[in-house]
Amino acid sequence: MKNLILSAAILSTFAASAFAQTAAPASPHSFTGNLTVASDYRFRGISQTFRQPTLQGGFDYAHSSGFYAGNWNSNVSGNLFQNGAGLEMDFYGGYKFEPVKDLTFDVGGLYYYYPGATIGTTGVKYDNGEIYFGAAYKWFSAKYSYGLTDFFGLKNTTAAGYAFTALPANGNSKGSSYLDLNANFEVADKTTLTLHAGRQTVRHYGNLNYTDYKIGIARDFGFATVGLAVVGTNADKNYWRLSNTSGTKTKMLGTSTAVLSVSKTF
Repeated sequence: MKNLILSAAILSTFAASAFAQTAAPASPHSFTGNLTVASDYRFRGISQTFRQPTLQGGFDYAHSSGFYAGNWNSNVSGNLFQNGAGLEMDFYGGYKFEPVKDLTFDVGGLYYYYPGATIGTTGVKYDNGEIYFGAAYKWFSAKYSYGLTDFFGLKNTTAAGYAFTALPANGNSKGSSYLDLNANFEVADKTTLTLHAGRQTVRHYGNLNYTDYKIGIARDFGFATVGLAVVGTNADKNYWRLSNTSGTKTKMLGTSTAVLSVSKTF
């Protein structure tokens, strides 16, 4: 019996070894998708949906070398992004690497596309392109974004017809920037506290500069992640405000509010 047990153990060892040698190596490619329903779409603290609910989703591809690419989409307000499909489509790609443990660097580009949307009667598109540089260390991350195009179409020929209060023509807005600072803490099992502060600078249009903040809590329930956040800005209400097409209602786009979200990654 002892010899029988020993023989069986040897055979199982050889079988496990043979399986390990023939098993397919892990793929260097990974694909994920995401879907979110939220009470408001806040981009850098400013509502993009006239402070109404939003449905969002996208997909991401990542390679083990550090290269990645993706697409993300959301409904947006036709009052803000005029003459279009009421849709924002983001396309991005970049490279992440970890020079030392727990420290990650990220460099990439992002293009915001609004199908059919043009500013007033100018025919100028809202589409916007940026490059970004980021770093993350454990619970803290920072990212700096630099505009390669006019800030969502803002320039001399569109300033007076912008969706906000009319702006004085003051040149182009290429070179606008955004500094994004975040801290994430796991405060309980599957529960994360997020603290955020950001600074938007619009080149040649200082009246549009502002600081935004976010304090949020999110819990992963398995079937979905539920989040609640307080989001706000100090954006000048004389400029960051918007009226509906009939002019019967005006809303401050950067006012503080609570945003409830339900999201799923798959």
